[in-house]
Amino acid sequence: MELQLSMVVLEVADIEASLRFYRRLGLEMPDPVGGGTVVAHRMGSGVTLLLTTAFASRYDPTWTPPSGGGYSQMLEFYVGDDDVVDSTWTDLVEAGYTGRMPPTRTIGPYAALVEDPDGNVVLLTSDEAASPDAT
Repeated sequence: MELQLSMVVLEVADIEASLRFYRRLGLEMPDPVGGGTVVAHRMGSGVTLLLTTAFASRYDPTWTPPSGGGYSQMLEFYVGDDDVVDSTWTDLVEAGYTGRMPPTRTIGPYAALVEDPDGNVVLLTSDEAASPDAT
């Protein structure tokens, strides 16, 4: 059996702040049920993005929030062509989110980096290979 990535789980400090960011990015994130601590959104790629304020912190006694400005993962979102990378990055940065790298022609795709409210780094890309329609 081939393993498939089915879900990305982000432990967040403030579910509402995270929802504002990911909705502004363009995801149709639902509201938490009954004021709960979990929100899940299944994307067109089949991967679910789950935001929670109480999974790792509840079940992993060694868990602590990341700090220090470093990161070991990025969430890559295919947003469309280069112009959409530019406009999405500008919109998020002008809304007060931290830009890590302005839109740049890298050795790979045209891309930009921005942080969500919890410091998770989001890669905005026009790389067709990252498109949910890519084969």
